[in-house]
Amino acid sequence: MKLKWYGHAAFRIMDSNGKTIITDPYTPEGVGYPPIEDTADIVIVSSDNDDAHCRYDLIPGTPTVVNALEVAKAEGVREANGVAVRAILAMETKDYPTREPEQNGMYRFEMDGIKVAHMGDVGNPLNAQQMAFFEDVDVLLALTGGGLTIALDDLKVLIDTVQPKIVVPMHFRTLTYRPRNTHWIETFLAYFDDAQVDFAFDYETEITAADIPSETRVLVMDYAR
Repeated sequence: MKLKWYGHAAFRIMDSNGKTIITDPYTPEGVGYPPIEDTADIVIVSSDNDDAHCRYDLIPGTPTVVNALEVAKAEGVREANGVAVRAILAMETKDYPTREPEQNGMYRFEMDGIKVAHMGDVGNPLNAQQMAFFEDVDVLLALTGGGLTIALDDLKVLIDTVQPKIVVPMHFRTLTYRPRNTHWIETFLAYFDDAQVDFAFDYETEITAADIPSETRVLVMDYAR
């Protein structure tokens, strides 16, 4: 499975047969990252109207679009191009400064036998049902910037409880994306021993089933330029 981080909450996941998923595509002008020029078979969005998480219309081609919020509100699972996408409801932070908080969907799927989960845009501690949703996850695409998303103390509770094998940080402050209320990656990494942290030193990496560690590790990626 190949993993590429565009920035913010947007990734491309490609299986060994070339099937691709893009998650939570953004509006480039809103977050500062470049336009996503890759095509995809499936695009999953966590929100109906958050232009930092829902811009499936900016992905080239004609991908199958899965709205995780709609899936979570309905049966909780949808099959798209042979991939079962499961979702659960989440909410933006209750203390959103400019408007009422809105719902979004956290979601998970499996590619090449590797279970991948995306935290959407959740802004609050997770309840027991939401915690259980992340059990047995191999790769957790985790909101690690704090601010308007889940507090890092609460994120660490999730990680310690469900023990994902690889945690890939996203939605943190970078030289491109610089909200003052969002943490740099060092703040999240301070929750771990240095020996638990790996660096891809690139915006693309490959993860195979044989690479999955027995205990939680953090994999820090660069963002695409």
